[in-house]
Amino acid sequence: MIDLLLSILRGLPATFGVTISAFLIGAILAVPLVLMRRSRSMLLRLVARVYVDILRGIPPIVWLFIIFFGIGNGFVTLTAFQAATLGLGLVSAAYLCEIYRGGFLALSKSQEEASVALGFTRLDTLRFVLAPQVFRVSIPGMATYLVSLLKDTTVASAIGVRDVMLFASQEAQAAGGGFMPFIMAALLYILLSIPVAYFSRRMDAQMRRRVSK
Repeated sequence: MIDLLLSILRGLPATFGVTISAFLIGAILAVPLVLMRRSRSMLLRLVARVYVDILRGIPPIVWLFIIFFGIGNGFVTLTAFQAATLGLGLVSAAYLCEIYRGGFLALSKSQEEASVALGFTRLDTLRFVLAPQVFRVSIPGMATYLVSLLKDTTVASAIGVRDVMLFASQEAQAAGGGFMPFIMAALLYILLSIPVAYFSRRMDAQMRRRVSK
């Protein structure tokens, strides 16, 4: 049992690596996306909306196959880890864009109007008034999505990423199809999700208390 656990734990670095890297890519790319969603230009709004709808509408594993077996074998050379990180990062951008947009919608329009009355430019209003508040409001949603992303990284094993699920599958095959490796992998994912889920609930409770005051 200990040997089985140690074997599965070998996949933790790849699981953490894909999760954190994809989340950071998504968090950064979601910023221009949400600004495009809020743009006065109909074209920019349309492009961002199409991107979000397409990336959210297709299963992540399909994007990984497209990037790894399509783009990765054609234009550029990508490792399985790079393809998984890029694919899940692009998907994350779509989801986090909507979380950010929800943060903007949660703010009172009077704040933006007051900033304009005080002589703030649109950029200053965004940087110093809106963005900090949107970030705080979005933290619970971002934390919740991080838990979801951690679970979604299991699809990375389909293209050869040496994560927890890949090692669990190998152990199951070596044992003649036993399910115990998958049970242990499931418990491991639960243990990894608990701290983030707890943080998400705490942040959500704090935000609700602040809003209710």
